[in-house]
Amino acid sequence: MAARETKILVIGIGNAYRRDDAVGLVIARRLKEEFRDQIQVREESGEGAALMDSWRNANAVILIDAVQTGGTPGMVYRLDARAASIPSRFFRYSTHAFGVAEAVELARALGQIAAHLVIYGIEGDSFDAGTGLTTAVERVVPEIVERIRQEIELLVSYDV
Repeated sequence: MAARETKILVIGIGNAYRRDDAVGLVIARRLKEEFRDQIQVREESGEGAALMDSWRNANAVILIDAVQTGGTPGMVYRLDARAASIPSRFFRYSTHAFGVAEAVELARALGQIAAHLVIYGIEGDSFDAGTGLTTAVERVVPEIVERIRQEIELLVSYDV
């Protein structure tokens, strides 16, 4: 196994041209502005192999993505990938056959999962073509940024 190089990695997942699918990108960009020198931020489309490659050398990974479970738009899910399997139903709208849930589970099976791997899933309302988040999703962005900010500060304080 390769030596870990990146301590804290935030990955915003999404497509800026599919409305609420962009929420992971929006949140990652806001966190990048605030934590310029303390974390690494990447933007990904959600393709599983690329995700596994991007987090390969990280100690702590926070993934942020839109989900579609049939829940209330704007609902926030925090999934600890170290504690339990990630239900593929959360990412069923993805255009990738090998996406977020599959990447996490394959990394777990291969022993390549980060010591801290958390997914923030935000229930989307519209994944239609277009730009801009829906009102329900836009409304929760500041709350999610704050929750992840607190998580990053805790990780930094523990020198993960």
